[in-house]
Amino acid sequence: MKRIFAASLLPTSLRAFVLAAGLLAATVGLLPGAAFGASRIKDIADFEGVRDNMLIGYGLVVGLNGTGDSLTNAPFTKESLVGMLERLGVNIRDKTGAITALSPKNMAAVMVTGVLPPFARQGTRIDVQVAAMGDAKNISGGTLLVTPLIGADGEVYAVGQGNVATGAVSASGASGSSVTKGVPTSGRVANGAIVERELPFEMSHMETVKVSLRNPDFTTARRLAQAVNAYLGSDIARPIDPATVQMIVPPSYRSNVVGLLTDIEQLRVEPDQLARIVIDEASGTIVMGEAVRISTVAIAQGQLTIRITETPQVSQPSPFSAVTDATTVQRTDIEVDDGSQKRLAVVPHSVSLQELVNGLNSLGIGPRDLITILQAIKAAGALQAEIEVM
Repeated sequence: MKRIFAASLLPTSLRAFVLAAGLLAATVGLLPGAAFGASRIKDIADFEGVRDNMLIGYGLVVGLNGTGDSLTNAPFTKESLVGMLERLGVNIRDKTGAITALSPKNMAAVMVTGVLPPFARQGTRIDVQVAAMGDAKNISGGTLLVTPLIGADGEVYAVGQGNVATGAVSASGASGSSVTKGVPTSGRVANGAIVERELPFEMSHMETVKVSLRNPDFTTARRLAQAVNAYLGSDIARPIDPATVQMIVPPSYRSNVVGLLTDIEQLRVEPDQLARIVIDEASGTIVMGEAVRISTVAIAQGQLTIRITETPQVSQPSPFSAVTDATTVQRTDIEVDDGSQKRLAVVPHSVSLQELVNGLNSLGIGPRDLITILQAIKAAGALQAEIEVM
């Protein structure tokens, strides 16, 4: 006897749950598969004017526990000290004008760097990095004196000062043994600089906005413009080169460019990926993109390996024998691997990235041999990808 299950026989609440589940499954089935691999525009592009600016300055760190610069080896530290004291009204010259002997060990000349974030206002605090220039051993716990930080145009945009924290540990003994963890000659001053000058840039009166892709690509630029036009319902965005998409501010967003960028940056675009293999021969790292394809090719890899192992053994004389001295006997083991167990492997045409990796791994080779094989496949014209060696 067959049982017939009808939705009308279910309770009202359970029937509603089944209907909702069916609608959800139907909705998911209608979504394109590419949407799940898409990225937000704010994650793949930058907006015009929204950028950081590098700052740099030269200063002095004082209060070190005898781990600062030696003035004989760091003359710039001595000149900085003399200039600072003279500006503060301290005279360290004798009657002839010569500088008196100075040998402090508790100060160091440092370079101070920082990043001015976009739209930073006067009075905003930023972090700065401090790095020793001379032969100072440790700047941890020192105090950075007032240091102007200038931009690429030579203008002062911030002033830094504060206690330096390195997070490093350094200790040494009387016999010369030492232990160092971290880098004690480079540190950080949290909120150690105050912004004194603002960058003159206003977004409210902009009529056009440019979006710069972090990875320039024709296809990605076109997809980004299409996503913006579809969202706003008008043709306001167009790619002008592989890295830039220009948008005209619509009338509804005039004087509200921030609102326009807030809405645009949340749109999702699927970036197109180049068929590229990046190789770092120094570390043996290989990174292959998903679009990498290979034509039909046969691969064989083998090398001659000779391993010699020396195992000395001590031979003791027998009891009551005429020989009384122990003798060292050499035991040598030689192994030769000519790669005869490795076979010729055929990689089929237009395989996926996973199939390509599996085929190369079946040869039993390491990353450095894989680099040579990939370069040989490229030279044979069978690798449909670009190889970039770092």
